[in-house]
Amino acid sequence: MQERLKQQLDFALMIDKEKNIFRQTHLSGHGRNENDAEHAWHMAIMAYLLREYANEEVDIAKVMLMCLIHDIVEIEAGDTYAYDAEGIKTQKAREDAAKEKLYSILPEDQKRELVALFDEFEAYETPEAKFAHTMDNLQPLLLNNSNGGGDWKEHQVSAAQVYGRQARSREGSERLFAVIDQIIQENIEKGNLTK
Repeated sequence: MQERLKQQLDFALMIDKEKNIFRQTHLSGHGRNENDAEHAWHMAIMAYLLREYANEEVDIAKVMLMCLIHDIVEIEAGDTYAYDAEGIKTQKAREDAAKEKLYSILPEDQKRELVALFDEFEAYETPEAKFAHTMDNLQPLLLNNSNGGGDWKEHQVSAAQVYGRQARSREGSERLFAVIDQIIQENIEKGNLTK
């Protein structure tokens, strides 16, 4: 087999491990914990469906690819819960090391392309990165809301923490941030989030 194709197939098989990285968020209907691959797929479809609400014109294929690749590093780095203050302190270092290791499986040109896309997502500067981040924040919020705030209650998450996590979502979509704000307010009223 040609070396380039072997590298690509090795990477394709390696990313299957993303299905084994479980998040704190549960599937809708009080299902099991969601895995990273499901989260990425869900975000990518949401980005396509909700693209008309982006603050700026976006290359939707690029946004969707950002959504699909942004958590591959967690195969090595592990999932860092959004409200885990200690885990967040080491997240960047763990993910940078994982990025180098995992994307190095690919042919050099594809490694450069996906690393650049990952770095663009992390930098949060382009319209595409901002909109992809809005999806990354909105998707678990929707699931948690559908489950009566169960994950927030389990981890004793406050409204201030959720607003902190969602603060930059408006950079990708003011319209979707209004929905986020409404969901948070409803969950405060229901007692699912502490003040």
